[in-house]
Amino acid sequence: MTHALVIGEALVDVVHAADGTVTEHPGGSPANVALGLARLGRHTELATWLGKDPRGELVSNHLTSSNVRLVPGSDHAERTSTAQATLAADGSATYTFDLTWRVPEVALDDTVAVVHAGSIGATLTPGGAAVAEIAAAAREHATISYDPNVRPTIMGAAEAVRPQIEHLVSLADVVKVSDEDITWLYPGESDIDAIRRWSRSGPAVVILTRGGTGSVGVTATGVEVEVPAPRVQVVDTVGAGDSYMSGLLDALWSSRLLGAKRRDALTLVDAQTLRSAMEHAGRIAAIVVSRAGANPPTLQELEREAHS
Repeated sequence: MTHALVIGEALVDVVHAADGTVTEHPGGSPANVALGLARLGRHTELATWLGKDPRGELVSNHLTSSNVRLVPGSDHAERTSTAQATLAADGSATYTFDLTWRVPEVALDDTVAVVHAGSIGATLTPGGAAVAEIAAAAREHATISYDPNVRPTIMGAAEAVRPQIEHLVSLADVVKVSDEDITWLYPGESDIDAIRRWSRSGPAVVILTRGGTGSVGVTATGVEVEVPAPRVQVVDTVGAGDSYMSGLLDALWSSRLLGAKRRDALTLVDAQTLRSAMEHAGRIAAIVVSRAGANPPTLQELEREAHS
């Protein structure tokens, strides 16, 4: 097992700040996960859909400068997609999208430790169906991880997208979902009840993130772990969930729980190992929300913080 393969959108976030200023930054949930993994020292490939235009160059340079390798064919889009991100005074963000999505050809073999998919790229046609097919095929070789990271303005009604999301959950070994996503998908249902149900549908581990409150993990064997979030001054929440996802995968990788041959071990993960992974992910997410934009820490930053 030598690398991670992330599949999904990379785009430009056009950020409208509360003070009226507008800036452009590379973004996209799966791209942020790939960036986070690469900065943690993991060899990472991203299969995405960029244009050969200035915005595509901005995104490509941003990713490759942190050692994310773009899968060949990822630059065949007619134009690079955008997300209009509007920040509230508390740093929270809402999004509207101009996005097109197809999946370039990917290679699957036993050198892939984990295949991660999520957000718009996992549900938007025509690429969404291909993502599910790749996830199913990749189970022979790798751990499958998934983050629904719902975006109602482009995904449509919850009733329409819910079957796709539940199918991807059933294919995955590791699922991370926010409380806001669960509320949108299952209005009126307890978030913990929803992830317990998901944990019985296929995944070894389902993690529910609750912003500043912390996270809850549930395993297929019934282990449940709750971890508080570190106290931090929030600048904005852009990329927080994505950085949590990359941190979670990094910790499970360090615990030798990734890869198809480790699926049984992952299913039997104990409470302490899961807690440590969630704490690691939470520390990384806390760093990201303490500074502007989706700017995950490097391995060196984490090591300096641990010794400070």
